[in-house]
Amino acid sequence: MNKALVVILAAVMLDAIGIGLIFPILPALLREVGHTSDIATILGVMLALYSACQFLFSPILGVLSDRFGRRPVLLVSLAGAAIDYLVMAFAPELWLLVIGRAIAGVTSANMAVATAYITDISTEDERAKRFGLFHAMFGIGFIIGPVIGGILGDIWLRSPFLVAALLNGVNFALALFVLPESRPGQRDARFTWDTLNPFKPLAWALTFKALIPLMGIYFIMNLVGTVYGTTWAIYSEDVFAFNGMTIGLSLGAFGVFHALAQAFLTGPAVARLGERWALIVGMAFETGAMLTLVFATQGWVLFAMAPIFALGGIGMPALQSLTTRQVDANRQGQLQGVLASLVSLASVFGPLFFSFVYHGLRPSWPGAIWLVAIGIYLLALPLMAGLRRPAGLPPEAA
Repeated sequence: MNKALVVILAAVMLDAIGIGLIFPILPALLREVGHTSDIATILGVMLALYSACQFLFSPILGVLSDRFGRRPVLLVSLAGAAIDYLVMAFAPELWLLVIGRAIAGVTSANMAVATAYITDISTEDERAKRFGLFHAMFGIGFIIGPVIGGILGDIWLRSPFLVAALLNGVNFALALFVLPESRPGQRDARFTWDTLNPFKPLAWALTFKALIPLMGIYFIMNLVGTVYGTTWAIYSEDVFAFNGMTIGLSLGAFGVFHALAQAFLTGPAVARLGERWALIVGMAFETGAMLTLVFATQGWVLFAMAPIFALGGIGMPALQSLTTRQVDANRQGQLQGVLASLVSLASVFGPLFFSFVYHGLRPSWPGAIWLVAIGIYLLALPLMAGLRRPAGLPPEAA
């Protein structure tokens, strides 16, 4: 594994830890700063605002990285994130926290640049495996971050923000002193303010016919993915009477198996099955795991399904690799910005949708939320059929 890949994967993991650190303490901090116990609405607004800012700025950072190079954009976003977390650590007013979360959403859009960097330094045959490592490092960060954040938050409520600022400072140092530039900027490329329109890159992507079904599947998979963060904890409380520690252990098992599968199974699965069939098999495993939860009555089922859910995780890196084949090297940053925008859109609407549906299902059949998620997954089937003969798709990718 080359040095640049190790550094960028380490940066991704540190970034995920920094983001995950604040999740356990954000509700308590809102109660403290807002001087109220009714924080559900403002918490929802902050989560939606974070994802909305990702949506608005991911394409911009992606295009800027094509124009000026990956390193400068990464450096600016990491420095901004470190400063933002410091501000949030000492914010005395609620409105400052809201603005801080918006800025955090902007700076977290640098993941589009990181994925473009991996694309730059990888051959087409290496991309699926390396995207799997990318997701694995991000997943590990999200396993570590909330645990550390919960422990530190019990000592001092603001301390996770300081640690997040420190981690972003370490990321900045790695990018500044160790990370080489993967693709110098295209100095003759034109930059216009049309780039500020987040729907412009989506319109550009839609001009590639082979991208349309891939983007649809990508959005559906990420939309379904929001059901876990939205309902997992309350579902396990309602159905299995889990306490906080057991919920944490179940999420930890989910995260550990998911990271291991993406790190070690994605590459072999794609090599053996091809990208399209790896995607199909991954979706089948995840659908089977969700169907099991629909009828589960014992808490051990959640733990038993963790490896099955993890096998479902091989689908996303395969899909990303398949998608990168559709555009040339000069447009990879723009493409990754588009994909990051689709993730952000799913992260805005998914939690709102699944929380509303679960509220209606909770009194009678909480497990039916997984049937709803499966139903949304099934919408991808016609799009999967469209991958058989996409226009311009290389034969080995189809």
